[in-house]
Amino acid sequence: MRFKKASALVTLATAVTLLAAGCSSSKNNTPSTGGSSSSTDNSGAQPASKIKPVTMTGDCAAYGKYGKYSGATVTMYASITDPEGGYLQQSWKQFETCTGITIQYTGDKEFETAIKTKVEGGNAPDIAIIPQPGLLQTFASAGKLKPASQAVTDEAKANWVKDWISYGSFDGVFFGAPMGANLKSLVWYSPKMFAKAGYSIPKTWDEMVALSDKIAATGQKPWCAGIESGTATGWTATDWMEEVMLRMYGPDVYDQWVQHKIPFNDQKVQDVLAAVGKIWKNPKYVNAGIGDVQSIATTAFAKAGLPIEKQKCWLHQQANFYGANWDKGYTIGPKSTDDIYAFYEPPMNTNFGNPIEGGGEFVGAFTDTAQVEAVQLYLASGEWATSRAKIHPGWISANQKVDKTVFTDPVDALSVGILTDPKATFRFDGSDAMPSAVGAGSFWSEMTKWIQGQSDKATLDNIEKSWPAS
Repeated sequence: MRFKKASALVTLATAVTLLAAGCSSSKNNTPSTGGSSSSTDNSGAQPASKIKPVTMTGDCAAYGKYGKYSGATVTMYASITDPEGGYLQQSWKQFETCTGITIQYTGDKEFETAIKTKVEGGNAPDIAIIPQPGLLQTFASAGKLKPASQAVTDEAKANWVKDWISYGSFDGVFFGAPMGANLKSLVWYSPKMFAKAGYSIPKTWDEMVALSDKIAATGQKPWCAGIESGTATGWTATDWMEEVMLRMYGPDVYDQWVQHKIPFNDQKVQDVLAAVGKIWKNPKYVNAGIGDVQSIATTAFAKAGLPIEKQKCWLHQQANFYGANWDKGYTIGPKSTDDIYAFYEPPMNTNFGNPIEGGGEFVGAFTDTAQVEAVQLYLASGEWATSRAKIHPGWISANQKVDKTVFTDPVDALSVGILTDPKATFRFDGSDAMPSAVGAGSFWSEMTKWIQGQSDKATLDNIEKSWPAS
C-alpha cells in the first residue's frame, strides 16, 4: 500500500480520540506515542508460545515452525483495500497451504472508525492491521489487545530496530510487530539536471541550503511545493516541521513536542518554524514552475513536484509514495541520464545520527489462539516481507531480514536501505500521534494560514491554544 496521509487521517485521529474516551483500564489510559516514551524492556512480560512446530517437507519445509492446523480460520481486518488488498492476500497463500490456516481477510476504507465499534461491541477480528501506533496503544491500554507471545516478540526484535519495536509497545509490553512502512525523509530531484549543471547531492542541511542559494543566484527557483489536499490541506507542511524538529533538536525533544511536554509555542518550536520559513517563505526559493510563495497553499500535493519533469524545479521534499504521481515516460533512477530520483533529506546535527520520519502498520491480535500466533509470527518474518515485496511493486518494509534484491524500483530500494540502516533514528509521523484537534486539525489549518502570510507567533500560539486540556 502506498500510504497517503491525506486520505485517512481525519477518520483515524477521530477514532483514536473516541477510543480513548470510551475505553477504561486500571493502567494509565493515555496511549504512549512510542519512541523514548515507550519502554521495550518487556522481559518476562510476554506469554509463552502456543505453537507446536511440526516437520514438513518439500515446498512446505520452511513452514513447519508455524505448526499444522486442520480447517482453522483466522479473521483479519484492515484498511487495505484492492488492489493492495489483493496483493496482501496473495502474499500468504503458501503459508495457508502449508499450515492449513485460512486467513479470512476484510479490507475496509472505514476501518479507522469501524474497528472501534467492532471491538466495543464484542465483535473484534482475530487480527487487525493497525496503521497508527496511537490506535494500537489505545487498544492495549484498555485491555482489549492481547500481548504478543514471546516467540512473536523475539522474531520482531530480531527483525526490526528498537525505534520500531517501541511503537508496537505499551507500558513495557510488546503487542504488535511492524509490517509495511513508508519513508518521508526524501528530496526528489532530476539527476539529468544535476549532471548538466555540475551539482552534487548535498550531504548536510547546510550543503542543501548552499545548493539552493547557488541555484537561486542563477535566477531560477530551486524548490517546488504544495499543501492543498482537500479537507487535509496543510499536512505536507506539518511533515516539514517534523523533519526539521527531528534534525535540529533530535529524537528526545521530538518526543517531548509530540507529547506536549513542551508547549507548541516553545522557543525550540519557534526555531523550527523559522528554519522551515527560510525555505518555504523565501521568494527566491519557491514556488518553482508554479508561482509565488502563497501558491503553495493552492497547489495540490500530488502535483507539487511535477515541475521537475519539465526541468522547471530542482528540489521537492516528499515521501517515497510520491513516486505514484510521476507521469509516464520519465525514467526513474540515479544515473546522470535519468529524469527523476531522490536523495536522503540530509541531517542538521551530527549528534543525532541519521534521523528519518515515516509511517507504517502494526499487526495486533484480539484473540490468543495458536493459529493467531502463527499468523502473527509469519507476518513478523523476513520471509513474509520478501514474499509481499515480490508481488507488490511500490510496497516497502523496514524489516531487517527482507531480501533487498526484490525491490526493483530504484526509489523503493533506496527507501528500504535508509529505513533498515542500523545508524538511523526513526520517528513516526508526529502529527499522527498528536490529539486529533491538533494533528489533524489546527496544525494543518494554521500551517496553511502561515503560508498565506500569518506570522510565526500567531501560528504557533493558535496551535498551542487548540491543544486539548486533557
